[in-house]
Amino acid sequence: MKNMTLGNIAEACSGTYHGTEEAKEKTITDITTDSRKAGKGSLFVAIKGEKVDAHRFIPAVFEQGALCVICEQAPEQAAGAYILVESSLQAIKDIAEFYRKQLDMKVVGITGSVGKTSTKEMIASVLSEKYRVLKTLGNFNNELGLPLTVFRLREEDEIAVLEMGISNFGEMHRLSKIARPDICVMTNIGQCHLEFLGDRDGVLRAKSEIFDYIAEDGTVILNGDDDKLATLHDVKGITPVFFGIDSERKIHATNIHSLGLKGIACTVCTGQGDFDVTIPIPGYHMVYNALAGTAVGLSLGMTTEEIRRGIEKLESLNGRFHIIETGEYTVVDDCYNANPVSMKASLNVLHDALGRKVAILGDMGELGENERQLHEEVGVEAGKQDIQLLICVGVLSEYMAKAAKEMNPQMEVVHMDTLEEALEEIPKLLQKEDTVLVKASHFMHFEKIVEVLTSK
Repeated sequence: MKNMTLGNIAEACSGTYHGTEEAKEKTITDITTDSRKAGKGSLFVAIKGEKVDAHRFIPAVFEQGALCVICEQAPEQAAGAYILVESSLQAIKDIAEFYRKQLDMKVVGITGSVGKTSTKEMIASVLSEKYRVLKTLGNFNNELGLPLTVFRLREEDEIAVLEMGISNFGEMHRLSKIARPDICVMTNIGQCHLEFLGDRDGVLRAKSEIFDYIAEDGTVILNGDDDKLATLHDVKGITPVFFGIDSERKIHATNIHSLGLKGIACTVCTGQGDFDVTIPIPGYHMVYNALAGTAVGLSLGMTTEEIRRGIEKLESLNGRFHIIETGEYTVVDDCYNANPVSMKASLNVLHDALGRKVAILGDMGELGENERQLHEEVGVEAGKQDIQLLICVGVLSEYMAKAAKEMNPQMEVVHMDTLEEALEEIPKLLQKEDTVLVKASHFMHFEKIVEVLTSK
C-alpha cells in the first residue's frame, strides 16, 4: 500500500506509536477490522462494537503475523507494534483519507435515495470495458464501509467506483472528505430516511454534501428528470451534465421497450452519436442507470461502442432484482432493501412477467411520521398492476394490504404479521410456474423467504 508505513499511519490518525524504529518504517500489506483476515503484514484496527470488543482479539492477530494494531487501550502484553488512538473508527476514516490522497486515480462517487447500488454496478460494468476498476462491494458504503473499500485500492487500479450512503446530515460531508470524488453522480431524491432528514428538501441538502470535496476540475452528473436535482444548475462553479428520459436532457433515451424479465431495450442519445442497446436486467429504472453509465463513460473518454458493450455485460446481484429459475417458480429476489419509490418500480417490472404474478412485500423502514400513508401508496400501486396474488408481511404492511384490496377488490390479498408465519404459509399459496417478487426493507430478513422458495 503506497506510502503506508507505520510512521505515516500514526501521523495520519494522530495516534501514538509504540514499537521499534525499524518496524515504524515498514509498509503494511492491508488494513482490516476482521481479526480472522489479519495476516502477515496486516494492520488490524480494533473496534469496540455494541456486542463485541475487538481488542480481545489483539493477541490472536499478532500470532497470525499482523504487523501492527490500532487500539483505544494499550494491550497488556503487546507482541508487536501498536498505535494508540482515542477512537478507532475515527482513525480508520483519517487513514483512509490519507491513503486516498496517495493514489493517482479517478474516483466516481455515487449517491441518491434509490438505485445507488444498481447504478454503481452499471457504471463499473461500463468503465471496465476500458479501465481497471475497483468498486464498492456489498453494503460497504457508510463511514466504516467506505474506508474499508478505499483500503482495497492499489496503485494499478485506474478508477474507483464508490457508493456513498447516508441517513443523517453531516455523514455525506465526512464520506466526501475521504473519497475526494472527481465525478459525482446523483440518481434521485426520494423519500428515504425521512425520520432524520425531514422531507425531500432535507434529503437533497444531505446528499449534496457529496460536493463538499469534489475535485476543482470535477464532473457532476445528475438525473435531470428528478424535480429536486433539476434545480442544481451550478455546483461550486461546475455546470452539471443532466441525463434522463426527457429529450431535453443532454444524454437521454428513446425507443424504450420492455423485454419482460429478459431486460429492456432503448436508444441512447448522447450528442456524440446515438446507439441501440439491450439492458440485460428488467425495469424502466434500468434505463436511467444506463444513461448514468453513459454519462460517466463519456466524461472519461470512452467511445459509444465501449459504453454499449459495458451496458450489455451488466450482471445482476443477489437481492437486487436477481432472477432465479427454480424449476417450480421464477423468483425475483429484490429483498436487499426497499422504499416507496423502489417498491413501485419493482411492481411495475413484475407487471411485465409471464404467467401468474405474485408479489410478497414487507415493511419499509425509516419513513418518519408519514410511514402509514407511504405504505398505503405502495398498496394502491400494487392494486393497479396485473398481479394475481399480493402477500403483505409485517405490521405496517397491513396498511399496504388494505389499500391494495380497496383499489382492486378482485385481487387476492393476504396479510401476515410475522416473518415466521410467512415462511410457513407462503409455499402453500404459490402455484407452479408463478413469477414471485420478494421485496422489503433489509431489517425484515426476506432473504429467508427467498431461501425457502429456492431450496427445493
